[in-house]
Amino acid sequence: MRLLSLLHRWIGGIAGLLLALLGLSGALLVWRDRLTFVPHAGDAPHHDPAALARIVDTLAQGDRAIDRISFASDAIGVHQIAFADGGGAYLSQSGETVVRWSSLWQRPELWLFDLHHRLLLGETGETINGIAALIGLGFVISGVILWWRMRARFRPRLWPAKMTAGAIVHQHRDLGVLTAPLLAVSLLTGAMMALPAVGDLLVGRDAKPALPDVPPAPAGARPAYALVFAEAAARFPEAEPRRLQWPRKPGKPIALRLRQPFEWTPNGRTFLYFDPATLAVAGVVDPAQAAGSGWWREKLYPIHAAKVGGIVWKLAMTTSGLALAMLGSLAVYGFWRTRWQARQRRARPARRVLRSAG
Repeated sequence: MRLLSLLHRWIGGIAGLLLALLGLSGALLVWRDRLTFVPHAGDAPHHDPAALARIVDTLAQGDRAIDRISFASDAIGVHQIAFADGGGAYLSQSGETVVRWSSLWQRPELWLFDLHHRLLLGETGETINGIAALIGLGFVISGVILWWRMRARFRPRLWPAKMTAGAIVHQHRDLGVLTAPLLAVSLLTGAMMALPAVGDLLVGRDAKPALPDVPPAPAGARPAYALVFAEAAARFPEAEPRRLQWPRKPGKPIALRLRQPFEWTPNGRTFLYFDPATLAVAGVVDPAQAAGSGWWREKLYPIHAAKVGGIVWKLAMTTSGLALAMLGSLAVYGFWRTRWQARQRRARPARRVLRSAG
């Protein structure tokens, strides 16, 4: 127990601020759509294939290369455009541009998502986050074990009674055990998404279909995207078009992502792939026909980001994030304050000796 307590304190004193950052940013992101203040954000979504095709045709004929379009949904009533040069825009469902940006730093909801997801460091940051989530999960387990021997002193507090080391430890221990189930869900789902090996270990390898190869689109090709949405409506009449992704490499297809009614993931995991020159169907991925780990993996993000469960689960994941922020930040403060005070106490006799010698 002594060794476990020592490891819990030292690792918490080092990694606590990163976990606090992830917790606070995650709590805010639960409400991301409601905190995206742009005109028409509250509009009800319309999934008329002809209207979507007109907007896509207009954008595709513009001067800027498009990376992807995320279509309006129940969560937010505007289309989000991501340009290949890193800029973007929100469009109303009638096609009016309501906001433009040239960098994600101009949109708080975009850089906050990237901060939480990748620490603004790309794939390296995502890996660091996954490791931090595993460390946090270790804290939850070790914290419950350490709390058990002190359970008779259980006095839950939202904030320490005093900002002393002892009071912080008591509040940390009791708040941690109260929120342990929510923290475990948040941290485990986060680790499984950020580190595929963790997901492979727990639910099995996810057999992701390879993108089909297609002939590169000739320069100046301007296909009519009505074909894309007509094909989607014919094959998946109950599905919502969620995102249109242009190929990032030559010889790869255009991908239309859809969400069928049974899918939890907001953007769905149903895909139609199209030849970028002719818009002929090049491949189909239907999760209704899938089996194995795909069913479990599809649930990770909706649970982690509170995209299911309504207001109750949103409040639960918000509580988890705020608790992680408080536990991590106060753990760092209490740990290093205690060490600084101990160093000051050790230094006093030496200072007194020096003064008397002088």
